[in-house]
Amino acid sequence: MLPFSNYSETPQAGERVEAILDTLLRKQGVAQLDRYPALKEDDAHLIISERQRYDESLAWAQQQHFDYGVSGSVGEWRYKSGVEGDPAVGLTVRIVELSTNKVVWSATGTRDDGDTVSGAALRLLDSMVRDLLGS
Repeated sequence: MLPFSNYSETPQAGERVEAILDTLLRKQGVAQLDRYPALKEDDAHLIISERQRYDESLAWAQQQHFDYGVSGSVGEWRYKSGVEGDPAVGLTVRIVELSTNKVVWSATGTRDDGDTVSGAALRLLDSMVRDLLGS
């Protein structure tokens, strides 16, 4: 698992997506799924770009000789304004072949129904994973 870039206005939305996707993939039988290492405490105070975080994690995954990496981005993670305040989620998921750094599968989707943002994300990611795994 590589980092998900967060382009939404919600802090740590990328990490939330990573946690949900990790659970869904394992539930569907993906047994070998390692996560990129967290920042060292020494580095935690440094502000690094989404791209730098991804590049460092990609280099780590390649050093581990993994075949594929799962990554993506969060474009929207919020509640809509107004009386209803429905959740709105927009995500992209990519599978990257690490030896060539080529995207071998990708999906983009949005969801704006349900009670919570994380619930909408769960339903969206579940449909993406089912499409990926053909189940």
